[in-house]
Amino acid sequence: MNGSIVRYFIGQVIRIEGILLLLPCLVGLIYREHEATAYFAVAIMCMVVGTLISLRKKKDDVFYLKEGCVTTAMCWIALSVFGCIPFVITGEIPNFIDALFETISGFTTTGASILNDVEALSHTSLMWRSFTHWVGGMGVLVFLLAIIPLTGGSNFNLMKAESPGPTVGKLVPKMRISARILYIIYFVLTVIEMVLLIIAGMPIFDAVTAAFGTAGTGGFGIKNSSIGGYSDTIQWIVTIFMLLFGVNFNAYYLLLLGQFKKIFAIEEVRVYFGIVITSIVIITINIFDGCISVFDAVTKSSFTVASIITTTGYSTVDFDMWPTLSKAILVILMFVGACAGSTGGGIKVSRFIILFKTFVKESNSYIHPRSVKQINMDGKKLDHNTLRATNVYLITFITVFVISTLILSIEGHDLETTFTAVAATINNIGPGLSLVGPTSNFSFFSPLSKIVMMFDMLAGRLELFPLIILLHPGLWKEAIWEKRHYRRNNPNN
Repeated sequence: MNGSIVRYFIGQVIRIEGILLLLPCLVGLIYREHEATAYFAVAIMCMVVGTLISLRKKKDDVFYLKEGCVTTAMCWIALSVFGCIPFVITGEIPNFIDALFETISGFTTTGASILNDVEALSHTSLMWRSFTHWVGGMGVLVFLLAIIPLTGGSNFNLMKAESPGPTVGKLVPKMRISARILYIIYFVLTVIEMVLLIIAGMPIFDAVTAAFGTAGTGGFGIKNSSIGGYSDTIQWIVTIFMLLFGVNFNAYYLLLLGQFKKIFAIEEVRVYFGIVITSIVIITINIFDGCISVFDAVTKSSFTVASIITTTGYSTVDFDMWPTLSKAILVILMFVGACAGSTGGGIKVSRFIILFKTFVKESNSYIHPRSVKQINMDGKKLDHNTLRATNVYLITFITVFVISTLILSIEGHDLETTFTAVAATINNIGPGLSLVGPTSNFSFFSPLSKIVMMFDMLAGRLELFPLIILLHPGLWKEAIWEKRHYRRNNPNN
């Protein structure tokens, strides 16, 4: 394993995090908060540590999928550990486990919180908390790919390890240019939402943090009522942009090229909006009796459906009080998630399409044993590796989910709480039902349960395998053997 390139990327990520920490520092200066000093100190520390780690010369720039997975997992862990230090130093989240939980929840765009009173935080910490969503939404390594040149297929292997979905497509032949295009689209959409929210009457600070949370589909609010205290106009703007950020970003690239027919030809996007509209209609009818008007019911159901399927996690209403049918639909949407290639979490709509088509194919084979049919998506044949990867992902997802649920159940909370807590973290949603509903938080869980859920949040954001591979004993045995072999052959180094 090319350990030097792994170390180099970890150093670069920590150094970039130091630069990113300057934003909350600036906010602290504007609001004259002493917390800015702690953030500035951590920013300098990250820049120095990151520079020292990446200073040592790399052996080469080429690495494969194995290195890509290890690099991705270790970079996200390092990002979270250093990112939680300001919370501990300022004393706003003094417990390290809680601070790490909050930070991982931020970077993985989960939005699950351990805070009982969000509004007690300083503007400095509120900005960093929301900004972590924006940083993690598109992925920090995708940003590095946009600025750091790598040789051969190394770019693809790194992006494949971090990007959500069963496949990773290039917008243009060069992966580095693709990463730049993705971030430009991401940035422009975020700015557009900020402007619209400000025009709609939202305070500038609120608009910036809300846009960060929406863009990253994270859901950390700066108010205890999340988005519930704002006007219907603001709620509808957030609803629309949550849905837009849940769309595969390839569609926006096609939009820029003016290829509208190809956008509507993307099967995943059609199914995604079909699920959204169907869910909104059913829930609107189901909750109508408890609403003051049809518009009120549509507003509440649309916002909640958009928030859950895109795994954003914002709330305007306590949907834990809704009828069982509506709650059941929301739980299903937790697992469905957004489109592949978006900032949303969940299993992804594309995987469910593939699984459904595989089911239809296998069912037909029982009726017509001699028939030979292939599975197509967007007019292209799906290769065996994609089908195999989808099936393996689902099996792995279920395994991790079951083990996590069993561990959390040791605490003795009700099944609805335990089940949806795991569902909310592994799918990067945030709120669940019962004790972890939209008006509650995750502070009552034990340190062990919080560690399990932190693993779930990271595993869910990184599509499971990078984090699982990092824990594989065979990887470290091979790394130790390669290091000893290198030392024997290069005694002077």
